[in-house]
Amino acid sequence: MNRLLIPAICCAFLGAPTVAQDLRALARIDMSNSAITDTAEGTEVSLALTQAVPYRVFALDNPKRIVVEFREVIFEPVLTPLDQSDRITKLAGGASRPGWSRLELTLDAPMRVTSAGLETDQNDGDAVVRLILKPTSTEEFATAAGTVETRPSTEPVLSDDGELVVALDPGHGGVDPGAQRDGHNEADLMLQFARELKEALLRGGADDVVMTREDDSFVSLPARVSIARAGRADLFISLHADALAEGRATGTTIYTLSDEASDKASALLAERQDRQDILAGVDLRAQDDQIATVLMDLARLETEPRTELFASELVAGLRNRLGKLHKRPRLKAGFSVLKAPDIPSVLIELGFMSSASDLDNLMDPVWRAQAAEGIVDAVNAWSVEEAAQRDRVGQ
Repeated sequence: MNRLLIPAICCAFLGAPTVAQDLRALARIDMSNSAITDTAEGTEVSLALTQAVPYRVFALDNPKRIVVEFREVIFEPVLTPLDQSDRITKLAGGASRPGWSRLELTLDAPMRVTSAGLETDQNDGDAVVRLILKPTSTEEFATAAGTVETRPSTEPVLSDDGELVVALDPGHGGVDPGAQRDGHNEADLMLQFARELKEALLRGGADDVVMTREDDSFVSLPARVSIARAGRADLFISLHADALAEGRATGTTIYTLSDEASDKASALLAERQDRQDILAGVDLRAQDDQIATVLMDLARLETEPRTELFASELVAGLRNRLGKLHKRPRLKAGFSVLKAPDIPSVLIELGFMSSASDLDNLMDPVWRAQAAEGIVDAVNAWSVEEAAQRDRVGQ
């Protein structure tokens, strides 16, 4: 069987999920081709799926469990045919939270996941998730599980009106197709991913998602920021997949505005005719450039650490879901679209179209879904920290 190996996804668990009322299962576990068996070195888990779906693996303590979560998978009512292991004392499966299912393996002794991967049959779409578990010490298991449990469990909340609003900016569009390769262009790929990410964000807890463009149309860089501001966005995420002539850059990168560009950005923004659009609620049209620049610098002083926190959460979330990122996943540059002083803004280079492997990833719906979930994780973790920071300031 011709199979494509997709790397494992491991992530931090953000608290106990709510059982879904209406699980829209798109795939199911094929019990006849699945098994959990002991070997001389550990335990092997083989879960056959009727189609490939995003998944993640993590550990929980008290009791010791290995958990596999799937996007929209339905389980058989009886899981006993799977249980052929003396090291697994209990199996439990079912809906966990809206759009997700989970399989819990309760262990009789601490074990760690040493290998995990998803193999997809390119002919019929069937897939197999394979895990290898090996014994570990109680201390090592507790450390790993403890890291999981200490992640925030609060639902994402933000903004003065209690809503979390994210602006998504699919790069390029219309007369500007962006990077091009093998009949694909950056504008179309980013619009497709933005639509998928919007759905993931809404399912993951965001109250609203603002799109700077909904179709293949040209939107100027200043207009993109204005659209985000008009939508009262708490975060601005610009999505790109550039190309380099040498074709050596690969992997996902998160950009924030560089210090050098920040000063120039303040000056350029101050020259804009409609300054009321720059600082919401402050009419600067009667003020000179120096006053406008000072006010925008003050706004940026408050926004910059929030932006840096979000960028760090993005690196963690995407690395947990995708594994390997760009060799330098955090960079700074003077992108014009990042120059809003009042909205934490990042630019994500999902990959480089000049890289064949990156282009394959961008074309792969499973990879895109995993990337989207990594961004959702980052948005939620950031919003929880934002809420905690506001509480500390309020006290």
